[in-house]
Amino acid sequence: MFRPKIPTMPQPTGLVTPPAVVVEPTTITPAVAPVAPPAPTAPVSSRPAVQLTPGSALALVGGDTAVVLVVGAVLVSMLLAVAITAASVAVCAIVVRSLLTRR
Repeated sequence: MFRPKIPTMPQPTGLVTPPAVVVEPTTITPAVAPVAPPAPTAPVSSRPAVQLTPGSALALVGGDTAVVLVVGAVLVSMLLAVAITAASVAVCAIVVRSLLTRR
């Protein structure tokens, strides 16, 4: 049951030769390179470029600051959760060790 069964390879019955491959020469005709059409030009936009006003720049900086504060709060809370878990495991280990040494 625990010993693997190894399959036996059948022995060839005779000499096996690969089939003959016939190579026929072909002629190569050079292809004429097609002429590429001219690249289309982009139309000139009549809209002005984006300009940052003092109000929009302040909103942009405020949004980035909010993102940094939220990500920082999440990371600090995760670190605090790991620290609390480690402290509770250490306290449990000390209690179990003291209970085992009293016996």
